[in-house]
Amino acid sequence: MKLGFIGTGKISSSVIAGISKSSINYDKIFISSRNKIISKRLKKRFKKIFIEKDNQNIVDKCSWVFLAVTPKVGEKIIKSLKFKSNQTIISFISTITNSELKKMIKVKADIVRAIPLPPISLMKGPVPIYPPNKKVKNFFNKIGSTIEIKNEKLSTNFWATSGMMASYYEMLKVMSEWLINKGIKREDTQRYITWLFLALSEDAVVNSKKDLKFLVNDSQTPKGLNEQGLKEMKKQKVYKSIVNTLNSIYKRLNKK
Repeated sequence: MKLGFIGTGKISSSVIAGISKSSINYDKIFISSRNKIISKRLKKRFKKIFIEKDNQNIVDKCSWVFLAVTPKVGEKIIKSLKFKSNQTIISFISTITNSELKKMIKVKADIVRAIPLPPISLMKGPVPIYPPNKKVKNFFNKIGSTIEIKNEKLSTNFWATSGMMASYYEMLKVMSEWLINKGIKREDTQRYITWLFLALSEDAVVNSKKDLKFLVNDSQTPKGLNEQGLKEMKKQKVYKSIVNTLNSIYKRLNKK
């Protein structure tokens, strides 16, 4: 199996890193040279990486093609590429729908939209896909955890929540810097904060079949520190702000 990536940004790099560490059986990975720094770094880091200057060459050589460009670039270049009906085409493009992709690609190939995130490089994290596809599901299950979505409109909700990564890291940064300002070394603060939230996330995954309010209630005691923290953040409408931000991102994704 030959894999091709059109677009060499953060997501492509992360997926390629995950693939290279996984049990996925592939012969070669062809990547575009659009971002020369990233493409050269990938070629140096991983075996079986080949850089192509022409996107059509990637399409011609590969059985699986990953579209990992911005929506504007995608609208410009996809129409001009000649795909084959026996190819599997996976799009990471946030605002181009499956029906729009079909019109651009013009052949009856397997076309799937997927939402991998940077932790896929560690072979971790969920990967929502639409429409359900057994081959693609098995592929991403080897580098993450696939979630099949049967309704494309519902998949937009997952795209919206994926827009909260930077906000999450900013929260970790703010808490870390608070500790640094209290006189603790940066190395110790960042190690503490990142490992703390990793542990909390792993605990949430273990208990993911329960309603998450169980963890909210279980992590606080009457008049305790966590009860105080939760009450104060609710009072300051932090969580309402999160919902408002998600709604704003969702509207952007649905705006044409």
